[in-house]
Amino acid sequence: MPDYRRWYVPGGTFFFTLVTYHRHRLFESPVARGIFGEVLRDVRAEMPFEIVAIVLLWDHLHAIWTLPPGDDDYSTRWKKLKGKFTHRWLKAGGRELPVSASRKARGTRGIWQRRFWEHTPLEEDDLAAHLDYIHYNPVKHGYVQRPWDWPFSSFHRYVGLGQYGESWGITEPPYLSGLDLE
Repeated sequence: MPDYRRWYVPGGTFFFTLVTYHRHRLFESPVARGIFGEVLRDVRAEMPFEIVAIVLLWDHLHAIWTLPPGDDDYSTRWKKLKGKFTHRWLKAGGRELPVSASRKARGTRGIWQRRFWEHTPLEEDDLAAHLDYIHYNPVKHGYVQRPWDWPFSSFHRYVGLGQYGESWGITEPPYLSGLDLE
């Protein structure tokens, strides 16, 4: 079994990738997107954190969170988010993909991949590269021509703050070509 090591830094800022089970295009559904937003707000109310950036794509999402000082428990937050989403999605009539008997015995449902990918950006340049990666991702996957055209992203907030222009990302920033965080 692989040795998954997480870096827990109290009050840290973390980059995450979560993927749907078998890359099912779950978030094409407006109902799924709505439930995800509700659950995200519920988990933030229960266990506060700042959403620095986020992009929701059809089969995965990327996010950067900053936890409160002294708090390093992002794993429980993601566990709650995935569990609450799964419960509400199935209750709303959403479907799940079939899973093997052994996965079912371990409590796996056909909604999310079991784990998530985490990275702790160490420097401002690394954090900036991950912000750009998140916001460029819908273009990278061919969903839109420019990040401005993707509605399920924090990109619009950053444009409002003056950190990006509406035309940013029409071409891939050269430093992103070697950064693959899927």
